[in-house]
Amino acid sequence: MSNITVAFILTLIAGLSTMLGSILIFLKDKRGVVLKYSLSFAAGVMICVSIIDLIPESIELLFSENKNNTFLLSFICIIIGMLLSFTIDKIIPENKDIKNSNLFKVGIFSMIAIILHNIPEGIATFLSSATNIKLGITLTIAIALHNIPEGISISVPIFKASKSHKKALFYTFISGMSEPLGAILAFIFLAPIINDTIMGVLLSLIAGIMMHIGAIKLLPTALNFNNKKMITFFFIIGISFMYFSHILMN
Repeated sequence: MSNITVAFILTLIAGLSTMLGSILIFLKDKRGVVLKYSLSFAAGVMICVSIIDLIPESIELLFSENKNNTFLLSFICIIIGMLLSFTIDKIIPENKDIKNSNLFKVGIFSMIAIILHNIPEGIATFLSSATNIKLGITLTIAIALHNIPEGISISVPIFKASKSHKKALFYTFISGMSEPLGAILAFIFLAPIINDTIMGVLLSLIAGIMMHIGAIKLLPTALNFNNKKMITFFFIIGISFMYFSHILMN
């Protein structure tokens, strides 16, 4: 089996791991316990991924090619990412056919952001695996660990709003498949032209988008429910989960 084939398989596995987060939609949750705690957990994951993973990696990549104004460029890209996320939030219309359209919008919004996150992630996984399979396997495990709560952030709010397992699974699947889409793009178009500066800019933009979703969309939605102490606790659990998984994979 060639390295290219293995790289595609690893990227597909990383993407499909997003579906594991959908398991929660099959649990009985009449009091909304799964919803509020999973949203706060996912918010912690998104914010932590941005701070300890995406931003440092972005700065390192930008610094490797341009040592001047690296931090400023990263900061500007993060702000642009946040503004882009805010703009997308305003553009997405309310779905009047769904009773809790705001909750449905949170799920769709998470899906869009995670797709934007997964495509360059798929590119990185594919390129790393194609050149070093051992590194690719390590990266795949790390990505799979944080793709699971990302799947939660999509599937749980969409299911709670629409009461449809099919819709929740479909949108989560679309998000997961953006990972191998990144691999396909890398294989066909990007491998010859991608460089550290482009990847660094993309990672900072994505970090801004994900921090906006975690802090402005997911966590406030969770805090609309009762028992704010437990919601805050699960937010901290989400941060801790990503932090320790990051340490284990490095």
